[in-house]
Amino acid sequence: MADHDGIFTSPTKGLLTPQAAVDEISNFVNEEPGRFYRVVIGSDSQAHRVNGTDQIDFVTALIVHREGHGARYFWRKEKINKKPILRDKIYTETQMSLSTAQELVPLLRAKISPAMYDFEIHIDVGPLGPTREMIREVVGMVQGNGFKAKTKPDSWGASHVADKHT
Repeated sequence: MADHDGIFTSPTKGLLTPQAAVDEISNFVNEEPGRFYRVVIGSDSQAHRVNGTDQIDFVTALIVHREGHGARYFWRKEKINKKPILRDKIYTETQMSLSTAQELVPLLRAKISPAMYDFEIHIDVGPLGPTREMIREVVGMVQGNGFKAKTKPDSWGASHVADKHT
């Protein structure tokens, strides 16, 4: 059961369609077109029980970072009723980031020259802890879809921005 119906939330602009979020990114880039930008998508999840039912909140964040000079971000949340299994959660987070990227990249390219930004997908896995065995698999999923993947400690889009809203 999706909460977002494709809609993003902006801390400053409220609810936005994917096109409106891309328009906001374009406006941000056009304020200082001589700078370089990073557009990042990252997802995170948090499991909990609601009335005895296992539920996982998945949040996908879309961030535009003006190198050294601020950022804007947007996020959307989806709740899924299922038992939390780490491997499933990481795969679902990665898949949500990928499907968001596939939805947004054509919109971004229509508004902003790809020469003005790097596009990255941040995955909440790292060399320490229980996710280390999954790094190659999920990085391979992202790269296999033609995107640059970042993992911990460089995956702040997932581990800090999306995490704020899980």
